[in-house]
Amino acid sequence: MRVDDVDLHVGAAGPIQGPDLLLLTGGPGCVQYLERADLGPPGFRCWYPEPRGVGRSGGGPHTIERAIADLEAIRVAVGVDAWTVLGHSWGSDLAVRYAVEHPGPVTAVVGIAGRGPQRDRLWSEAYESGRPTEPVVEIEWDEGVHAALAHSFTEWTQHPDLWRRLADCDVPIHLIAAGDDIRPAWPAEQLARLVRHGRFSVVPDVPHDLWATHPEVWAQTVRDAVADAVRR
Repeated sequence: MRVDDVDLHVGAAGPIQGPDLLLLTGGPGCVQYLERADLGPPGFRCWYPEPRGVGRSGGGPHTIERAIADLEAIRVAVGVDAWTVLGHSWGSDLAVRYAVEHPGPVTAVVGIAGRGPQRDRLWSEAYESGRPTEPVVEIEWDEGVHAALAHSFTEWTQHPDLWRRLADCDVPIHLIAAGDDIRPAWPAEQLARLVRHGRFSVVPDVPHDLWATHPEVWAQTVRDAVADAVRR
């Protein structure tokens, strides 16, 4: 798909008439690792964009604003009026920002193992101390895209109206923590309590990249969460 003179890879799977689900991967700057038949929920039309400048997509380093513009351009191009957005890790944080900026086409957000808009020394210390124990999952990523998006996200966390805009967001947001994640879950829980229609839950005994280490648990978690989001 061509967006802003750049070719972006967008995978699709599932019934054409099913409810639409956008799946965002982490990093930032990782390839689209969720584009697997055993990970997606049955009955949904799943869309798998690969980020600009990564893997099968052209382009290069860019801002979150550009990333969100790409998602909106993809939505319009494929003819989706509204979709549920599911993100893993950084993808969860991007999904929340997308919902704040475009609440109309985002019917609900499901964020799994996201960090939340926090920059806290104790959080970082806990993460760094836990890194030697984290299961190694090899994922292709682009360093330049990662750096640019991480910088752009940090800028967003410093906006003076950040918390006001989050608190005013009417989009239902369900944030799900991985019980054995080395990343502390308190920022996600705080965010879930802040937004108007927030929910927080924990999947016990799984690490951050449960999609790779516990694919059956991931699939069940996604099935339950998106089905609940559609019902609401």
